[in-house]
Amino acid sequence: MKRLLGHTLTWMTIAFAATTVATPMGPSDIVKTTTDKVLERVQNDRNALYSDPGRMYGLVAELIFPHFDFGIMSQWVLGKHWKEADEETRENFLEQFRRLLVRTYATALLNFSDQAITYPPADQKGSANTAMVKQQITQPGSATIPVIYRLHNKFGDWKVFDVSVDGVSLIRTYRASFGSMIRADGLNALIDSLNAKNQQYSGNQ
Repeated sequence: MKRLLGHTLTWMTIAFAATTVATPMGPSDIVKTTTDKVLERVQNDRNALYSDPGRMYGLVAELIFPHFDFGIMSQWVLGKHWKEADEETRENFLEQFRRLLVRTYATALLNFSDQAITYPPADQKGSANTAMVKQQITQPGSATIPVIYRLHNKFGDWKVFDVSVDGVSLIRTYRASFGSMIRADGLNALIDSLNAKNQQYSGNQ
């Protein structure tokens, strides 16, 4: 599961970097356009980013995560535990969850090399405010990995709320992992554990 989650984070990192445009782009255009920009940035600055984790953390936090809806992701990851938590506990979890993804994305992004990325057509399902964007990642000597991004548009901007890699959902994976920890020790213990792990990593998050 950890290996698959690593792949998930890599492909999510590739696809959702911020770009400055005159007019809002649709979800497919965002994924396609920003993929090339992120890869170019990392390839050009790989040595500097690799030697300074703080720069990579900053790149991920500044350029990538504005395209994620951490509020809805946190709610779905925690499920009923989100509803039971008070506002302070929710805010603490969201912050530690975000920092967890920042450091994990930073590591995954540096490991990306020369995989080929294509965009097969996606069947649009749901309302006009939801979208699905497909990618296929081809690795030399390995099978093609299908990736599906799910986005929604609530306030005029498209944001990702889940991603699946080879049929495995990021939200469901974290929900299962965190759920077992909460059942064993409680939500506050999970937050403390995330905080302790996040504190082990330096850099601007």
